[in-house]
Amino acid sequence: GVDNRTVIEEIDYDEDTEAVVAHVRQRKVTKRRCGLCGKRSPLYDQGGGRRLWRTLDLGLLRVFLEADSPRVSCKQDGVTVAQVPWARHDAGHTTAFDDTIAWLTTRTPKSTVCEMFRIAWSSVGSIIGRVVDEAHAMKDPLDGLKRIGIDEISYKRGHKYLTIVVDHDTTNLVWAAAGRDKETLGRFFDALGIERAKEIKLVSADAAEWISAVVAEKCEKRNPVS
Repeated sequence: GVDNRTVIEEIDYDEDTEAVVAHVRQRKVTKRRCGLCGKRSPLYDQGGGRRLWRTLDLGLLRVFLEADSPRVSCKQDGVTVAQVPWARHDAGHTTAFDDTIAWLTTRTPKSTVCEMFRIAWSSVGSIIGRVVDEAHAMKDPLDGLKRIGIDEISYKRGHKYLTIVVDHDTTNLVWAAAGRDKETLGRFFDALGIERAKEIKLVSADAAEWISAVVAEKCEKRNPVS
């Protein structure tokens, strides 16, 4: 889970926890960068000292990276933990670990992922949030929408609902939120914005009045298909 920006100094086996610990450090070119914006910043202090990041297992053994965790004083973001090349900001797992968990969660039940990697249910949710936020920062999934589908799906044995929006051109799910009413769907169009909503040319949906009413109001060019 590391690349050439990271130096592995030593590897230990901890018999008490039955885990492998790799003691690492950053190369100078990556040091003292703000954990939020990535800009080089002056050192503030050593933070909480050395800390651990969980990375991918080695067979049945858990593996951790251990390194210094200093703080820097960024002109833009203030005092924050310095960026490290092996993990996202404010994460307790490496990027490789996060990406693996997020990928598996789209293909297998969350409970299976928790059992397989020996992590808490809440940890899986936090990991997914980090990965999705980073992906959205790189590319807004609402950009370039022309033909969309709007529907509702039930969960919790049919007692709760999600409103979902898909891009027919890419077949990707681009938006989802709890609820199934005008207010919920209105939040999608608020996120989309007036200019991008004008570019929607086709909307497929069922005959629900709460969908058709919002679409009629928000989409100028739409060709509704039930």
